[in-house]
Amino acid sequence: MAVSKSSPSKIRARQIIDADIPAVVDLLAKGFSRRGRPYWQRALERLERHPTPAKYPKYGYALEVDGRIGGVVLLIFTTPRANANRVTWCNVSAWYVDPAYRAYATILTYPALTHKDVTYLNISPAKHVQPIIERQGFVRYTDGQFLAFPLLSRAEDTQTRIVSGAEHPDSRFDQADRDLVRSHLEYGCIGFWCVTSERAYPFLFVPRLVRRVVPCVQLIYCPSIEDLVRFARPIGRFLTLHGRPLLLVDSNGPVAGLIGHYFAGRSPKYFRGPNRPRVGDLTYTEAAIFGI
Repeated sequence: MAVSKSSPSKIRARQIIDADIPAVVDLLAKGFSRRGRPYWQRALERLERHPTPAKYPKYGYALEVDGRIGGVVLLIFTTPRANANRVTWCNVSAWYVDPAYRAYATILTYPALTHKDVTYLNISPAKHVQPIIERQGFVRYTDGQFLAFPLLSRAEDTQTRIVSGAEHPDSRFDQADRDLVRSHLEYGCIGFWCVTSERAYPFLFVPRLVRRVVPCVQLIYCPSIEDLVRFARPIGRFLTLHGRPLLLVDSNGPVAGLIGHYFAGRSPKYFRGPNRPRVGDLTYTEAAIFGI
């Protein structure tokens, strides 16, 4: 007699392997229908190419129910070269369990969060998921987003030049920054250098639409928020010329030196682990690798 979905005889969490990819894509397309199957196919292809640190899962974990995939959680592990302390980060992404197996969701999430030396990020939890991850030990490190019009910024470094991220800047720069920019250009990010006589500063953004209508960009990386404010005018000119005059920045309030509006409670970011993330750095997360 067939075993019903409500009472599976064999259920376990295990690492996702290459052979699971079609079933994982199907399940994610079902759970996040707004994205569509091509989006998740591309996401898994990029995870396959991503240089996951040794000993960590390449894709994440699957909830296997009677030999079939009933739930998934994608995990993006990375140890950035620019990180002097070699801290490992993990972006918890695309957590979905078929409604028939929701009672077993903790079996899936437990192994995903067991690495005590890793700092976990959750940068896009749905509102109904936020209380759940808070019970799992996640805390907010940003409470909302600031929508800025950088071209209106009062400050300007008149000697700053914008140089494409694909080019080699003619001022001092860190090779780790160069590698960072190159890898994120391959993901489809907008990347460039703000070049001064002292050095070149890397900036990365991902194109997106506010309310699915208004073109803008979301900040993925800047050396510091102070540098973003310092170079806001030339950045604003560049973005405006490319049809995206608005800039979204994760924050905990209005950003001093930028003109715009703060939206409290919009897209809060969470972390769990030994290292508090820096505001202004979403590199090697779903926002950069999968796209928004």
